[in-house]
Amino acid sequence: MQELQPGLVVIHGNHLEELRALAVQWMRTHPLRPLENEVLLVQSNGIAQWLKLALAEDPHNGGCGIAAALDVQLPARFLWQVYRGVLGAQTTPQSSPLDKAALSWRLMRLLPNLLTNPVFASLKRFLEKDDEQRKLHQLCERLADLFDQYQVYRADWLEDWAAERDQLQHIKGTAQPLDAPNLWQAQLWREVLADVGEGALEQSRAGVHKRFVAHLRSAAQAPKGLPRRVVVFGISSMPAQVLEALKELSRYSQVLLCVHNPCRHHWGDIVADKDLLAHHYRRQPARDVAAAANEYGQPLLAAWGKQGRDYINLLDHHDEPDSYRHLLDGLNGGRIDLFTEPDTETLLGQLQSDILELRPLPETREAWGPVDATADRSLRFHVVHSMQREVEVLHDQLLARFSADKQLSPRDVIVMVPDINAYTPHIEAVFGQVPRSDPRYLPFTVADQGLRGRQPLLIALEHLLKLPHSRFAASDILDLLDVPALRARFAINEADVPTLQRWIDGAGVRWGLDAEQRESLGMPAGLEQNTWRFGMRRMLLGYAAGRSPQLNGIEPYDEVSGLEAALAGPLLTLLDHLEVALQELQQPATPVQWAERLQALLKVFFRPVSDAEELLLNQLLKLLEGWLRTCEVAQFAQPLPLSVVHEAWLSGIEDGGLSQRFLAGAVNFCTLMPMRAIPFKVVCLLGMNDGDYPRQQSPVDFDLMRNDYRPGDRSRREDDRYLLLEALLSARKQLY
Repeated sequence: MQELQPGLVVIHGNHLEELRALAVQWMRTHPLRPLENEVLLVQSNGIAQWLKLALAEDPHNGGCGIAAALDVQLPARFLWQVYRGVLGAQTTPQSSPLDKAALSWRLMRLLPNLLTNPVFASLKRFLEKDDEQRKLHQLCERLADLFDQYQVYRADWLEDWAAERDQLQHIKGTAQPLDAPNLWQAQLWREVLADVGEGALEQSRAGVHKRFVAHLRSAAQAPKGLPRRVVVFGISSMPAQVLEALKELSRYSQVLLCVHNPCRHHWGDIVADKDLLAHHYRRQPARDVAAAANEYGQPLLAAWGKQGRDYINLLDHHDEPDSYRHLLDGLNGGRIDLFTEPDTETLLGQLQSDILELRPLPETREAWGPVDATADRSLRFHVVHSMQREVEVLHDQLLARFSADKQLSPRDVIVMVPDINAYTPHIEAVFGQVPRSDPRYLPFTVADQGLRGRQPLLIALEHLLKLPHSRFAASDILDLLDVPALRARFAINEADVPTLQRWIDGAGVRWGLDAEQRESLGMPAGLEQNTWRFGMRRMLLGYAAGRSPQLNGIEPYDEVSGLEAALAGPLLTLLDHLEVALQELQQPATPVQWAERLQALLKVFFRPVSDAEELLLNQLLKLLEGWLRTCEVAQFAQPLPLSVVHEAWLSGIEDGGLSQRFLAGAVNFCTLMPMRAIPFKVVCLLGMNDGDYPRQQSPVDFDLMRNDYRPGDRSRREDDRYLLLEALLSARKQLY
């Protein structure tokens, strides 16, 4: 088994499939030892699955024959493991006490006691009339997220604030005093560090990174536990801190970076903020054209490519091609730049070629002749009046394309939308209404859907967590009985639900648990009529007395009789449990007490009837345990209302990580997500409306990074613009 040469190997290419082929060939040519994991760093589940499919391909077709022993991770999670492996578990905790989750609850504990300090006057005004602590919780989450970004993108600010230098350093080396309205941020950071204790700054992500870099630079030999090879694939943007860590890791490990680069030339000078990028690339030469033409360059690349421009610029500071060029002599003809000219017979190919060659508009007009729109269908725009109509037109257009091209299959089509949850009902209504036997049927799959609002068990759980504000309407209880896991817990069959509904309607149940519960919602006292207690008394008296005069003001409901009468027992048990849950959920409690209550809630109301429900319940319990551990790290033990606990618990259910389903062999519907530039023959984009895309995300007014741009900073609007560029470049035949 040959030893791997350490170093940073950077491969650029404009076609992701060629980068994938090279990565797979590299792993085949330089295999690891048996039982040694191949570490792959990706940023989306789609790229991960697409790469695994290539590895599992038959060796005669360029694959490895099997995709096994793969350790697929997100870069941030992987780097923290490497930090711990190099620096030791004794000095580096499993998770930083200043990570976003723990920091949020630490701030929840600290902030109320700091509001008497005049420097926090603006926060005190914001938190007035916050009896349920929801404003406090939301503010602490925003602050924790902001400080987490500071640790990655503005570590120098936090270091200054910890040393009581209330200033903001700029990229050009100058420092500006922190203005008075924002002095509270520096003071709050110092309070957090003091609360964590001695060495707090060294335990932050920025502090651990700094120690990691210093340790590797001074190490006499390779630290134990480092992976021998790390493959970074399909990531179009990484912070400077992460790139620096990978560069230092490459002293002792082989780091293969496959970079999707839309242009073969140096293209940093065609966009704004040129003064931040005034240097010559070591790798891509500047294109030899007139200065005026180069200043404007390719307009789409200039307008949409800022994020990729910054990433390639940061990467160029660490890239030394001459140190690894010889390693590729036996692969791909020794090329380290895999730029391929697209097919220029179509308008789409010509546009991709313009971006590749950095052609300004005057040169583009000279290079290509006029377009015959009737014959060239590679680029199409449709204007319609609603989301439903968008999906209907898409269905018709796909049918036309499949009829015209027999080589085109559903798996060759991807449809991306800004918000998949908003489009899912329309997709189901159009694509799902065609029976499989119909020639117009198109197999499809919808990825990236949120579980909340879609999974019946979760919908029922959310309803239970809202019991303190519930009217206990008859329809609400019947909705709960539609959930299989809840019916199974109370031994109610699906066929029994219509009978129960008939009884509930006949007994006059409308809303309200009882008169006392109605009174808690602002109704006058003593209104028992048409409540659940009123209706259940009528049912039970009717079962006991049949047709008889009223007793103590209760009119019997005699439909409850015979063997069916046994159903009244489970219904009464359900209502009793709901009453007990209502009393418990109304009372604030500590995180430990909430964990006990919520575990009991799941046990009392749900019995899983499928593997998916079993998995979901285990995931909910795991989230609850994780939240409890986070509170312990943050030393948070104050009483909390249900509204805060509800969101803190269930917000984690949407974090799919790298496990969500994608590439299922049908027309793929998914969300427009960063770093998902997988090539498809047909790429369709829906929801590209003015105001909807690029998506709006206004920064909080106390985000100090919004007016201090540095290369590598993330922005939702810039992410979306680069997503559009990646979508254009990943279409091989048609962009819809």
